[in-house]
Amino acid sequence: MTYKYIELEIKDFIATVTLAREKSLNALSLDFAAEIAGVFKTLGSMDEVRAIILQSKARIFCAGLDLKDAVSGFNDSAKGVFNAIKKIQPLFDCCNAIEECPKPVIAAIHGKCIGGGLDLISACDIRICSEDAIFCLKEANIGLVADMGALQRLPLIIGQGFAREMAYTAGNYTALKAEKMGLVAEVYADKDALMKAAQQLARQIATNAPLAIQCTKEVLNFSRYTSVTEGMVLAIQKNMFLMTSVDLKEAFISFMEKRAPNFKGE
Repeated sequence: MTYKYIELEIKDFIATVTLAREKSLNALSLDFAAEIAGVFKTLGSMDEVRAIILQSKARIFCAGLDLKDAVSGFNDSAKGVFNAIKKIQPLFDCCNAIEECPKPVIAAIHGKCIGGGLDLISACDIRICSEDAIFCLKEANIGLVADMGALQRLPLIIGQGFAREMAYTAGNYTALKAEKMGLVAEVYADKDALMKAAQQLARQIATNAPLAIQCTKEVLNFSRYTSVTEGMVLAIQKNMFLMTSVDLKEAFISFMEKRAPNFKGE
């Protein structure tokens, strides 16, 4: 797995995906977005990965969409608009790939997280940040509608009121405000503390039964768009499958033997 704009490390069942388009402050070009989609699809199928951290190597998390790249070659004819929508498909795919990845994804955010960056983190399972983090849904300020999933996902994370405020004002929101809204679970003093916390959280996830975690994410994702009863039906179906797993037997045996379980994902 070789990437131009991404650095990838896999260790102790934790994959760390580092956004490394540094000179452009991780602005989302089409090639960059395609790499993000590709790496999450790959990691989702790897047994040696149980949790994923998404972080940035640049001095901020993400500067948003690379507009120059996205609109290059655009013309306002009907065919031109049609072709432009097809061309920018990787931008939609990168966020969807994060959400659909069966492994939990932790976004560790430092510095500014603007526009498309907010789309990326809203597709993650858990978000934590450093005190210098700034969040902005920028699109209304440049005459566009956020169309990479933030308007659909953010209300489920922070509620309609805060989501609409962010979208309408295109304002900058501090880490403390983001924590108050529920956008991030925790705020840390600096980037080093943030990275340590992300690793600790990922390790805690990785010690649990992998199949149970994957099924839990699937049920959580499904349940956001359906009734409680339908969500419970899927959870019951997943448990019927999990009851036959080696990991469930290991959980019972380790409990009886008063030791930590050693899950295999089987």
